Amino acid sequence: MKVLTFDFGASSGRAMLFEYNGEKISMQEMHRFSNDPVMVGNTYRWDVLRLFFEIKQGILNTINNGHADIEAIGIDTWGVDFGLFDINGQLITNPYHYRDSRTDGMIEIADKLAGKKYIFEHTGIQFNFFNTIFQLLSMAQSKDPVLSITDKLLFMPDIFNYFLTGVMKNEYTVASTSQLLDPYTMEWDAELMGKMGIPKDIFCDIVKPGEIVGYLTDEICEELGCKKIPVIAVGSHDTASAIASVPVTENYDYAYISSGTWALMGMELEQPLINDKSFKYDFTNEGGVNNTIRFLKNIMGLWIIQESRRQWQREGKSFTFNDLEKSARNAQSLISFIDPDNMAFAGPGNMPRRVREFCKNTNQPIPEDEGAVIRCIAQSLAMKCAYALHGLEDVFGRPIDIIHMLGGGIKDTMVCQFIANATGKKVIAGPVEATSTGNALIQFMSLGKISNLNEARNVVKNSFETEEYLPQDTESWIAAYEKFKSIL
Repeated sequence: MKVLTFDFGASSGRAMLFEYNGEKISMQEMHRFSNDPVMVGNTYRWDVLRLFFEIKQGILNTINNGHADIEAIGIDTWGVDFGLFDINGQLITNPYHYRDSRTDGMIEIADKLAGKKYIFEHTGIQFNFFNTIFQLLSMAQSKDPVLSITDKLLFMPDIFNYFLTGVMKNEYTVASTSQLLDPYTMEWDAELMGKMGIPKDIFCDIVKPGEIVGYLTDEICEELGCKKIPVIAVGSHDTASAIASVPVTENYDYAYISSGTWALMGMELEQPLINDKSFKYDFTNEGGVNNTIRFLKNIMGLWIIQESRRQWQREGKSFTFNDLEKSARNAQSLISFIDPDNMAFAGPGNMPRRVREFCKNTNQPIPEDEGAVIRCIAQSLAMKCAYALHGLEDVFGRPIDIIHMLGGGIKDTMVCQFIANATGKKVIAGPVEATSTGNALIQFMSLGKISNLNEARNVVKNSFETEEYLPQDTESWIAAYEKFKSIL
């Protein structure tokens, strides 16, 4: 049996064909493309129609390569961002990028309108400046006329599902990132929306992972020359799909890190955990597959390294990531640190300069060359993961045995080793294509070929190799961790 997955990241997307033979899954790339947000005036937007064009290209390439027999399609993207549609079902304006500056100051306004504790108790969601609640609050505060003509809101994967099927639904896992969903009832919180001045009737019915959203429209089938393939709601938030592919079938305490532009670190729970400690540590309770909860911390991941490389490219220095990793390995260890989640690193721009300014302002040695900058960033990311791990262990009152790392970020073996060093835990890395794999597994479960999540994870274990990293130079990292905490 074959299914097609679309996985959109913040800078690229891919269409992957998965085939399941009853024991293992295999995958084949059908289409890969860049995802290039666009600055328009003073706004930062997603080029959503071009991305939909790439989806159609992915389907077309799959069919033309002899795989017209795919049984389903599933789409996952990042969270929080959305498009607004009028009463005729037309997209009103291009979706904003979560790094757009319109949410500046909105957390403080929301705190005045409802109180952060109230918002957390009603949603269980971490306070990130880019959350949907703050994007919509900024529109309400500025009396944006677009809100007055909005009939429905669709999150990014919902938009693509709608364009393919003509059906408007909000998928549960991505809806949960909005900070507007009740984590217990899994329904929209109208009371909270009222306090924020957000229209209550623009949200759609919730669809769960594994449910069929709809079938390709007649127009799409005619254009692409394909049959009426079902589009299945997967873990439409990419982290939800990624966590579905954690290769764990034994019973032990583990934390996961879904590693890429962001590093999302947490544990899988059966129920939300909303109490004083989870509020204190600013953990989030996002929806997962099979009604699970992704209890996690959203940490700035490889974004700062990626943006540093872009800055050096603008300066005419064509470094590869391998070049930068090699240079960083040769740099001096544990000298300076940044807080990766400091707002100074949230937006695009000259990251090397910001790293040096942060170190200067915190009275640390300033990393001068490229290797020193990258080493500073990588070690700081590892330390922030250690900080989150200690928070998890405090919340649950027990040690965590192992960290499972997933996703494209595990290609950076230096960061994987640094996380093992900083946390003092064994790190098991793999699979690399975790999100696409989880996306496919949910489709196979929906189609009745895999019975449950445990069986799906066993399939992952049978299908992909993993790599282990053991802590090194532990005493030096423990001492450096105290220095890191002092700059937070």
